[in-house]
Amino acid sequence: MSAEKLIEKTAAGEDGQERRARELAELLQELRVVLPGVQVLFAFLLTVPFAPGFGGVSPLQKDVFFGTLVCTALSTGLLMAPSAHHRILWRRRAREHRLKVANRLVVAGIALLLPAIAGSLFVITDIIFGSRPAAIVTTVIAVFLAYVWFVMPLTRRLDGDG
Repeated sequence: MSAEKLIEKTAAGEDGQERRARELAELLQELRVVLPGVQVLFAFLLTVPFAPGFGGVSPLQKDVFFGTLVCTALSTGLLMAPSAHHRILWRRRAREHRLKVANRLVVAGIALLLPAIAGSLFVITDIIFGSRPAAIVTTVIAVFLAYVWFVMPLTRRLDGDG
């Protein structure tokens, strides 16, 4: 075994190639969990403007809706991109590159999912209860999601535990 291969051995006994294969499989499995929810949100948002009452929404609601639609479209595209990369770069010995790029794409997709969820929540809550409750509920939920999605793992990562 070469020195490079020996250095690449992990505590679990995987070599670098085995680790990358496992990490890529884990990433693709995570996307199988996230993508259906994002796609359902996107599909729902695509139908909303054709609903009978949509013409009566306020300019603020229209603006937030449009921002939500754009964030959802971008999130969907970013979360689907690793699968496209996987197919296009199939057997090109680019697994490490695909993992690094896919990780960035997925994190960006999840980051855009946050304002997409918040915007959807705001518009619906604003229609039902008004702008003040909508702002409060949306802010609380957006802060909560930002905390559990980003602050918690980044804190652990900065502590050197992850």
